[in-house]
Order: sequence, then C-alpha cells, then structure tokens
Amino acid sequence: MSRPDADQLLFDAEARAEADVRPSPQGAAARRALLAHPVLLLVGIVLASLNMRAALASVSPLVGEISASFGLSSTASSLVTSVPVLFLGVGALVTPWLARRLGTERVLVGALLLLAVGILVRVLPSLYALYGGGVLVGTAIALLNVLMPGLIKRDFPDRAASMTSVYTGAMIAGATVVAAASVPLERAFGGSWEASLAFWSLLAAVAAVAWLPQVLIARERRTGREVRVVPGAAPTGRSVWRSALAWQVTLFMGLQSLWSYVLIAWLPTIFTDQGMSRSTAGVVFAFNNLVQVAGAFLVPLLAGRMRGQRPLVALVTSLVAAGYAGLMVAPVSGAWLWAAVLGVGQGGAVGLALTLIVLRSGDAVTASRLSGMAQTVGYLLAAAGPLAAGAVHEATGGWTVPIALVLCVCVAALAVGLLAARDRKL
Repeated sequence: MSRPDADQLLFDAEARAEADVRPSPQGAAARRALLAHPVLLLVGIVLASLNMRAALASVSPLVGEISASFGLSSTASSLVTSVPVLFLGVGALVTPWLARRLGTERVLVGALLLLAVGILVRVLPSLYALYGGGVLVGTAIALLNVLMPGLIKRDFPDRAASMTSVYTGAMIAGATVVAAASVPLERAFGGSWEASLAFWSLLAAVAAVAWLPQVLIARERRTGREVRVVPGAAPTGRSVWRSALAWQVTLFMGLQSLWSYVLIAWLPTIFTDQGMSRSTAGVVFAFNNLVQVAGAFLVPLLAGRMRGQRPLVALVTSLVAAGYAGLMVAPVSGAWLWAAVLGVGQGGAVGLALTLIVLRSGDAVTASRLSGMAQTVGYLLAAAGPLAAGAVHEATGGWTVPIALVLCVCVAALAVGLLAARDRKL
C-alpha cells in the first residue's frame, strides 16, 4: 500500500470516529425533548417550592434555644425571623435584572445553592453569622418567590391557577414537615439546634440538582437561537408601579404576608408563654402549617374558576381574624381549633395572593413584573410584622396588644383585597 493511500485511510478512520462522537441533530432533539419533559419541570417546581418557607419555618420552634445561646431579648430574637423577611423584599428588587442577564433557570439553581449556603452560615457560632445567614436565606427565597409566578405563566399558560395551587401547596407542605421535625431533629442530634437547622440545607441542594436539566435545555435553546419569553424580559408598556390595580394586589400580598410571618415567628412562643410545653407547641405549630396546605391548594383552584375573587378574599381574611381573636381569648384551651382556623385562612390567603398576581396579568412578562413589585413591597411591609410584634410584646408584657394590632391588619387586607379581586387585567 502506498503512503498516500495509508494517509487517506487514516484520515477516513478519524473522520468516522469524529462523526460517531458528534451528536446527531436527531439525538440532540431527543435529548432536549427528554430534558424539557413536563414531568421533570413539575418535579423541579415542587422541589423548589418545598424550600420557599422551610428555612424560615425551621427557626420558630427553636427560637427559645437560639435566644438562650446568644442571650437575646424578645426584640432581638424577632430579628432572627425579620431579617430574612426583610431581604425577601430587597432580593426581589434584583430578580428581574438577574433573570434577564442569566436566564430564569440559572437564577433558580443559583438561588437554591445560595439558600443551602445561607442555612449553613446561619448556624456558625457567631451572632453576625446568625443574622448574615438570614440575609442570604431571605435573598435566596426572594429569587424563588419572584420567578415562580412568571415561570408558571410562561410554561403552563392554560393551567396557571392549578399550577399555582400545586406550588403553593408544596411550599406550605415543606414548612409543615420542617416545623414538625425541627425539635425531634434537635433531640436526635444531641440537643444541637445548629445541627437541626443545618440539616435542611440538604433539601435545597437536592432541588438545585433537580433543576440542572432545565438549565441544560435553556442553554441549548439559546445556542440554537430559539426565542422564548422568560420572566424578567425587558419591560414594555406602562409601568406596573403606576397602576392602582398593581398596588392593590401588592398591598394584599404584603398584609397577608405580615400576619403569616408574625405567626411563623411567634406562634409557638404565644403558646409556651401561656404554659404549654415546648414540644406540644411545636406540634400545634406543625399542625397549623399542615392545615395551610388545604387552603393553599384549594383556594387557587376556586379562584381560577371565578371571574372575580371577592368572596374568597372575605373568606380567608375572616378566618385569619377569627383565629387571631381566639389566640387572644383562649390561647391554650382552644389551641388546636385556632391553629386549624388560622391554617385554612393563612394557606388560602397566600395561595390567593399569588394567584391574583397571575390572574391580574395579561402575559408572562407582566406577571413577572407584578410579582417583582408585589413581593418587593409586600415583604418589606411583612418584615415589620415579627419585629413590631416582638417589640410590643416586650413593652406590654403580653400578647393582647400585638394580636389586636394584627386584627387591624386583617381589616386593611380585606379592604385592599376586595379591590384587587375585581375582574380586571394589567
């Protein structure tokens, strides 16, 4: 065989090997179809949603131990919950910009990883780390909170209300499991509240891994020059910040968040201050979160079938007000009843608030912009709740005045909610 023939054979063999390694267009399309399968997306949404309150709910049953470890007053203890909620609002400001620059899927994975890191930082033996970790936790959850409504509107436009019920139900279910398990985990880890809190970083890490397929498919779409509307796309038209309807949705979101985060921060303490054991208070708190799942799942489904949602606004605010009034009158003897009434109202209210963002928006971009506004202002407003309740409790030596103030919040939520629930769109 001549030398040129040998070189040609070698060249042909290398070309065939390269062709075998290079993915075919059909193979790449099949891989994209697998990664973009709705079931994988649904699993990712559920796992991400499980993390959207878990890191906050894990603190409340352990706030007494955390306060004792650092010698904190009631007001300083409330900051353990208030700092993350404050940064739910601050973090919401940058979410649309990050989504435009990096893509929704990348931001979601980054948020879940940031959440895992924040949980671990929070348990370091330093007061600065306790609050600094809360900053990271709040920022991470803010990213998830703002992106999810736009993501639902984008990928499930014909099932937005039902998918909202799925992710809000999963969000509250995560809080329920965590609240119930925090004290038992503390005991299992030899009385270490730090280990109990740190354990939940695993949940965030698992969710981040589950979102990797969506990151890959989003990258292939970009390299394939496919055009896709994403939450956080460049804003067009009238600013939502100038819309009265947007402000009504925003204020309802903020006021219902305020009453919920007061309970997340202080409900077990309200019970223990009246003589209930810490373990029983933790179980009642977990039961409250469990009942929220029913409200969070059912109310968005009902809202999606109604042109206007005013009856639902009246229902959820009345339930929350009745539950708070019960805590004022008979906190221990009626604990299970008030936990149930509050739970249905709380879960229904958060599900309704998130559904209103979707229903009042005409498209995915508007939903993302309204979500950013509602959760920026709403959570900045909500952050004042636990802090104010703790400060008033410390000043008055009881829970009657703080609860009375929350009842005023319920009245305000009813007023703005009735306006937000009208059949209108941005």
